[in-house]
Amino acid sequence: MTEISEQQQTTPSRAQRPRVQKNVTAMMATEILNGRYAQGTMLPRENDLCEEYEVSRTVIRETIKTLESKGLVRGKPRIGTMVCDQDDWNLLDQQVLDWLGPRIVDLDLLLCVLEARRAIEPVAAELATQRASAMDIAALEIAWNRMNEAGGDIEAFTQGDVDFHIALLRASHNQVFRQLCGIIEAALRYTLYTSNDAVPSREEAISEHLELIEAIRLRDKERARKSSHKMLDLAARDLGMINQ
Repeated sequence: MTEISEQQQTTPSRAQRPRVQKNVTAMMATEILNGRYAQGTMLPRENDLCEEYEVSRTVIRETIKTLESKGLVRGKPRIGTMVCDQDDWNLLDQQVLDWLGPRIVDLDLLLCVLEARRAIEPVAAELATQRASAMDIAALEIAWNRMNEAGGDIEAFTQGDVDFHIALLRASHNQVFRQLCGIIEAALRYTLYTSNDAVPSREEAISEHLELIEAIRLRDKERARKSSHKMLDLAARDLGMINQ
């Protein structure tokens, strides 16, 4: 039998290490977001974290790096690792959204995303009536077709819905709005899925999305703005059902 070196015996394989770290990162992140590690306080020492989570220093260090990249913690030289204030958390990050779980409702994050959309999307719709190319309109149509053909598949419907709103921002040809696509996509996906899942039928949404495409195709600025506002009103109504 081939002998296994001491290093091979004590070092996790590449297949094992990311999985272990991912689990520990999710646990620590959840405990930070749920307040077990309070904002503005220091995390336990590295050795104590190793003992608590039963992992190596390498796993803890990589976990801290990940949490720091999400704005949850900040390392202080010769002092330790401090839990950041909520304002520093990257709440638009997909992993942070997953870690938050039900706390998303407590933080009013769904409402905050909707308010941001109200400030941006009607303006993007107006700009699209002036600037959208044939390819931009085609992208909106493709996304709408995905929504229309999704049937009862909420995952497929939401993917089409996300694609539609990203295509709308791009059709505005506003460079800031285009940059926002990558920043808000995860939060947009979460809120759209939540509102889509809250209603028994999505026919109104399908109809209003088609109305917006027609307004952009006809270069009707006022019609596009009204359609966008109505679409957001439907989202607000559907999100309101969550707490009923």
